[in-house]
Amino acid sequence: MRYRREVSISVHQCGFVNRSAVGSMPVTYDHSYVEDFAPGAGVLAPRAWLDDDSARLALTGDWSFRLSPGLADAPDDLTDPDTSAWDTISVPGHWQLQGYGAPAYTNVVYPFPLEPPFVPTDNPTGDYVRAVTVPADWAGARIVLRFEGVDSRFAVHVDGRLVGWSSGSRLPSEFDLTDLVAPGKEIRIAVRVHQWSAGSYVEDQDMWWLSGIFREVNLLALRPSAPTDVFVRAAYDHVDGAGTLVVESDVPGTVVVPELGLEVPTGEHVRLDRVEPWSAESPKLYDGVVRTDGGEVRLRIGFRTIAIVDGVLTVNGNRVLFNGVNRHEFHPDRGRALTEQDMLDDVLLMKRAGINAVRTSHYPPHPHFLDLCDLHGLYVVDECDLETHGFGYEPQPPNLPNPVMDERFRDDLVERMRRMVERDKNHPSIVLWSLGNECGMGDNLRAMYDVAKDRDPSRPVHYERDTQAEFVDVYSQMYTSLEDVEKIGEDPSSYRGLPFILCEYGHAMGNGPGGLSDYRELFERYPRCQGGFIWEWIDHGLRTSVDGRQFFAYGGDFGETIHDGNFVCDGLLFPDRTPSPGMLEYVKVIEPLVITADGAGGVSITNRYEVLDTSHLTFELVTEINGEGVGFGTLPVPAIGPGETTSVQLPPGTIKQREANRPETWLTVTARLTEGTAWAEAGHRVAWGQLRLDDPAAADSAAAGPAAGTGSDASVAPGAVVQGTAGAHGITVGAISNARLDVWRAPTDNDAIPGVAEAWKEAGLHRVQHRVVSAGENGSAWEVVTRTAPPALQWGLISTWRWTRVHDAIQLDLAVRPEGQFPATLPRLGITFELPKVDSVEWFGAGPSEAYVDTRAAAAVGKYSASVAQLQTPYVRPQENGHRIDTRWAVLTGQETLRIEAALDLFGLTVRDWTSKDLEDAKHTVDLTAGDTTYVTLDLAQAGIGSNSCGPALPDKYRLHTAPASLSVRFS
Repeated sequence: MRYRREVSISVHQCGFVNRSAVGSMPVTYDHSYVEDFAPGAGVLAPRAWLDDDSARLALTGDWSFRLSPGLADAPDDLTDPDTSAWDTISVPGHWQLQGYGAPAYTNVVYPFPLEPPFVPTDNPTGDYVRAVTVPADWAGARIVLRFEGVDSRFAVHVDGRLVGWSSGSRLPSEFDLTDLVAPGKEIRIAVRVHQWSAGSYVEDQDMWWLSGIFREVNLLALRPSAPTDVFVRAAYDHVDGAGTLVVESDVPGTVVVPELGLEVPTGEHVRLDRVEPWSAESPKLYDGVVRTDGGEVRLRIGFRTIAIVDGVLTVNGNRVLFNGVNRHEFHPDRGRALTEQDMLDDVLLMKRAGINAVRTSHYPPHPHFLDLCDLHGLYVVDECDLETHGFGYEPQPPNLPNPVMDERFRDDLVERMRRMVERDKNHPSIVLWSLGNECGMGDNLRAMYDVAKDRDPSRPVHYERDTQAEFVDVYSQMYTSLEDVEKIGEDPSSYRGLPFILCEYGHAMGNGPGGLSDYRELFERYPRCQGGFIWEWIDHGLRTSVDGRQFFAYGGDFGETIHDGNFVCDGLLFPDRTPSPGMLEYVKVIEPLVITADGAGGVSITNRYEVLDTSHLTFELVTEINGEGVGFGTLPVPAIGPGETTSVQLPPGTIKQREANRPETWLTVTARLTEGTAWAEAGHRVAWGQLRLDDPAAADSAAAGPAAGTGSDASVAPGAVVQGTAGAHGITVGAISNARLDVWRAPTDNDAIPGVAEAWKEAGLHRVQHRVVSAGENGSAWEVVTRTAPPALQWGLISTWRWTRVHDAIQLDLAVRPEGQFPATLPRLGITFELPKVDSVEWFGAGPSEAYVDTRAAAAVGKYSASVAQLQTPYVRPQENGHRIDTRWAVLTGQETLRIEAALDLFGLTVRDWTSKDLEDAKHTVDLTAGDTTYVTLDLAQAGIGSNSCGPALPDKYRLHTAPASLSVRFS
């Protein structure tokens, strides 16, 4: 993939653009439209996205292409361009991802001076040219050229005539060519696209700045008397089950819905005694059609009613809890130029994960994505193509007002809202309109609200920065702390008593997000707190190769002078759509059933579905003793209604006879789809829960396992004092080399960005030194006392290492106490040692994926195995990862085999082929190279993960407070 292709273009004199009526626009090249506040010229009125029978000619594929480095360099030759020496480029696509220029990423700031509407003269300008023959049988039709998305502003020329220009990158634009073309004849379409424009000031949306024709282009033939705009209004009465329907059409005709036996004129209101409603869980669609003399429009009708009742947003009378995600359109190779398969992949992944809602951050998605949300069932917050984050939220000096406060931008912003509502109005999946994101407050937003409510009063309107809920229908915040969510839930009158939604929370950047279970508990406790949307769906890493090494690039990797680094990689999915541990955690937190012990020897199952009962699920049982399966079966469960809880007795014989040493016994209950659905095959896991069947308090050892000679009755072998060495690099005992106290982790994104890691570094935690205070026999133990402390500071950690031989094992009893003016918290507290190269690890404990104290909901107790490479999580920017919490025992196999077993409390396990410093220093995963040494860390504890990279501070209960601590493990 080329990213910095040099393009040499000659300079031509420019002229003047006349933005008058179509047909009187000569081709001229002043380019003043680039800095015009208007939304466009010569563009047709917005209309609905339709599945109709009008003829169309897809203009996807290769176009002739030329890139000029700036406005002044763009030749004035589009009347009859000689394209023989031009390159070809694929449409849809971005030119930066096809070898022209380079991507650039910023989160907030604009990569050009703030002086609206002006943009740099160094404004890359791409010319696209394609010849096409208008079909002869299109005679008599209205011929329209439709663009689904062009970034950022473009002008269209046909056979040397300027047709018009348009803005609004993620919105469609249509141009009437009827008077300019002749059916049966070839036409030449030339499109001039500018990277920067006045529109760029309102498209500052925390993503890669990428340019070009990135959605489809079609030439349409609209026949006379054919409908070109249709508005389906279908409602549902949850009290009596009736539906109401009216279908408006710009051309009168007949509405036919065969399944309902319905055939009525357009515009006629119909009440249907009984219909099946549409919801995210049960997305019933009725196929219909609008017929006129000139053509047909196919309809997918979903009956549903959105209402706000007593401060609660409902769909069909049911409270909605949004288990949502924010979704940018992204592919690691194609940027925002998605295929239909990409969109389907996203929807199916969401459905299989239990996600029920999408906020289309921060622009309307491709309309096909909305079709898929209708079909498979996802609630959608459809957001306008608007963000002005780089201006800040507060009023600016008069010469630099935020565009939402600037009257000059009003027509464009209102038109953007109108265009979105008109395009997407027929999708039952859309339950909220959103005005945009992070623009502060201004009268232009109020005008956008008014146009949305005037056209479609059936849907509430969202806008997060309306902090006092002045002109919104739901109250929204982002990254609200748990304490503040609870305050809002406890005060039903605050913010006009509106429903409360976290439009962004759980920032999924790098290792995280943490604490999701705590948020879910509040959403369930307070009806007004109706969930939210994780930021975000996918990491925006661009697949890149340098010197034959492939990796996912982020901000700064393309030479940007201004960028926001890896802040663009903050998704639940890695760029290749592989689920991250954060995704697995979210799946568990939001799953539709809660399966726990009922306290009376049975299973408690709570149905968290909105409308479904549990009759579509089969419940499986697996009993395991020390991780080994000993019993399998099914659990008969009656149909549990939505919101209900039922206790179910376990089948006889489920609890096996306990052995004398009372081994650790777990029962896993898994709910699976009995039959396949449109989004998953039969057997897909929907929810699961674990019940411990033995008595943990009575267990002799948390590590009770199959290791010989290490049971609770083990005693010290007389006269067998452990032999080892203690030096500058640590303590060596047998195969364990250079064991030392470890208090540092490669900062996660949640550690690094808000300053947490900086505070830890100020305390010297990243550069501690180790001193052997004493070493020698002490009774039956070899005892080493060490002091771990940073240079230049007066605090340290005194560690007493007692090594004793217990039959065929060596037991380490470690006691740690802080002294001096030690830091309040630590990243981790554990020991790290070295082994010759380890190939594989087997362990009994939490798994199979990584887990930390606040990201452990998805971790099940069991026996697992993996290679050392598989234990690593490939975050786009390397950082702390791979920690397995609550390990009972582990067997590390390589040149030698080492078994590690908890003697008292459980431990956290991390096994890597590189050090924490190697991990911290790496910019990308390809920077990490395995050597001949494996590094093993056994943690007494580690700090939680949180969401602080763009959210509240880590709750105190998940911080690792500096205090005396101990660890006891056995090695054999």
